[in-house]
Parts: sequence; C-alpha cells; structure tokens
Amino acid sequence: MREQITVIGAPLDYGADRRGVDMGPSAIRYAGLADELAASGRPCVDRGDLSVPRAEERDPDAVSPPAGSAKFLKEVRDVCERLSAEVAETLSKGRFPLVLGGDHSIAIGSIQGSSRDGDIGVIWFDAHGDFNTPETSPSGNVHGMPMAAALGHGSFADTDWANANRVTPENVVLVGLRSLDEKERLAIRESPVTAYTMSDIDEQGITTITESAIEIASDGTDGVHVSLDLDWLDPKEAPGVGTPVRGGVTYREAHAALEIVSNHDVLRSLEVVEVNPILDSRNETANLAVELAASALGKRIL
Repeated sequence: MREQITVIGAPLDYGADRRGVDMGPSAIRYAGLADELAASGRPCVDRGDLSVPRAEERDPDAVSPPAGSAKFLKEVRDVCERLSAEVAETLSKGRFPLVLGGDHSIAIGSIQGSSRDGDIGVIWFDAHGDFNTPETSPSGNVHGMPMAAALGHGSFADTDWANANRVTPENVVLVGLRSLDEKERLAIRESPVTAYTMSDIDEQGITTITESAIEIASDGTDGVHVSLDLDWLDPKEAPGVGTPVRGGVTYREAHAALEIVSNHDVLRSLEVVEVNPILDSRNETANLAVELAASALGKRIL
C-alpha cells in the first residue's frame, strides 16, 4: 500500500431516493477519521469534498425519467468524471486514495480513476449487487447500477465516462449479497463475476470467503479496489443507511474481512459509501465506517 493516504469526499446523493447521504463524508470525518488513520501509522492529507450542487438545483424532470433511463445521470456523470480525475492524480503521486461517499454511484468514478493507469480487481462488500442498468432498474436510481456501469453493461457500454478503463469481470467479486432485483439476479448469474451471498458466508465463514475474494481480484492485476457499502452490515450494527437489509455481516465479521484485505497488501484504493447521518443513531454508522476503514488501512490491536 502507498504510504500517504489522501482523503477525497464525494457528497453525492443523486443516485439514491432517500436524502441525507450527501452528509456522509462530514459524518465520517466527525467520527474521528483523522485520528483513526493516524493510529494506523499512515500520514493523511484531506483534500476536502468535491463540489456537488444540491438536487433541488437540478432539472426536476431528472427525478422521474422515462422507462429505460436513470435519474440524474448527467449530474452523476459530472461528479464521477471529477472524482475519477482526483483518484487518478492521487495514485500518480504515489499516494493512496480513500474516497468518502455519498451514495454508491460514486463507485463509477472511483473505479474509473483507480483503473486509469493499471489493471485492477474489485471487491464489492455490499448487500446489493448494484448490477442494474438503466434498462433493467425498477427505480432508475443510479446507486443500484455502478457495478454494471464499470463492466459496460446495457447502455453503459457506449459511455466512456463510466467504463473507459473497463474492469475485467473475472477479477470482480461481490461479497455478502442478500437483496437482488430479478433481472439483476439473472445478469449476475450470466456474468463471469464471482458472487458470494450471505448464505455462502454462513456456510464457509468470512475468512475463507475474503481470502478467496482477494485471490480472485488480485489475480494478474496491479491492485484491488475495495468498495465498502455500510449496508453490507446488519442494520443492528449499521442503522444509518438508506437501503438496510436484515441478515448482514456482524461487527466482528466486517473487521475480520477488512483486516484480511490489509494483511495481503494488495489494496490500491478504497471507498466507504452510503452513510446517512439523518437515519443514524448517535453517528453510530459513521463511527463504524471509520473503524473499518482504519482496519483496511493497517490499524491493529497489537
């Protein structure tokens, strides 16, 4: 891993139905991010947040797009292109990018930037597959599409901003799935990506699953991008998320997974998304996000 950590805030909420996730980067910082990263022994520079206009200032027609399209796609594109440039610049300087969301649509920009000058694998810790396209999404919410966008599925195939440096699906691993739309489920089954459900974690254990995910994502690549959606955890652990799904990983399982990622020294970039302080209790979910990021970046008990 690169020595210096560069924090980049992406306070985007265009991709979700429920407001408040744009305050996620602030909540994570308030939860003591700088101190936790310092405890991991890594110097840290915070670049602040990308400028993101409020949804109310955008085209109201984007809220209810016609079938086969996506809400606020133009606005998501603008933010993701700028985020991609920030992540790529950070890597070019030999530093490590830590991106704070914002909803999960920011992953389009994070993956694009991380893969600009290298082949990467992706580990997707999430309750959802985010494998919808504008053509298949029941809601039109882009935070349910970033993995499909990065792989160039559907109408994303013709959008260079989403998948100019296309990730190889054989190096993509989805971990902890437990809520999928029907067409999304079919797309994942037909894709070369590797997908582990919560049932797989129950049967094999988080250690075995994470070790396998790292092996697959790092095979023949220059590093691994980890995308951590806080709804991966059970809502009892992380209540402050927009799309909670019961039956997620425990506090200890989440830490174990991120510690294993750190131990393998393959991490190229990291994003933490979907913290919504409006829905949270005493900033509990943001505190957890900070702890997990620190585990991924090398903080240990001993």
